[in-house]
Amino acid sequence: MEQSQSIMLLSLLMVSWGVVTAVLVVLVIYRATLSTKEDDQIFLDPSEQHHYQEQQALIAKMSRLTGPIIGLAVVSGVLLLSSAGVWIYRGFKNF
Repeated sequence: MEQSQSIMLLSLLMVSWGVVTAVLVVLVIYRATLSTKEDDQIFLDPSEQHHYQEQQALIAKMSRLTGPIIGLAVVSGVLLLSSAGVWIYRGFKNF
């Protein structure tokens, strides 16, 4: 009974890790595409103020993504380490 529980726990951890990591990869790719549109330095005259506002909107979007990316990276690492711990535990139990 304990063997099947550990297999089920390991499977659940690995599937959860896969889902969280996939979402993390999508967010990182999305942030990278946003950063390609960002200009490091813009020189605008007053008639082109809308370019400045577009850049500010891009920077705000990228700033909002920082928190979730860090959170998902931490959760992904914890799930991966937990999976490794269960896998090692199962290996020692069956040894």
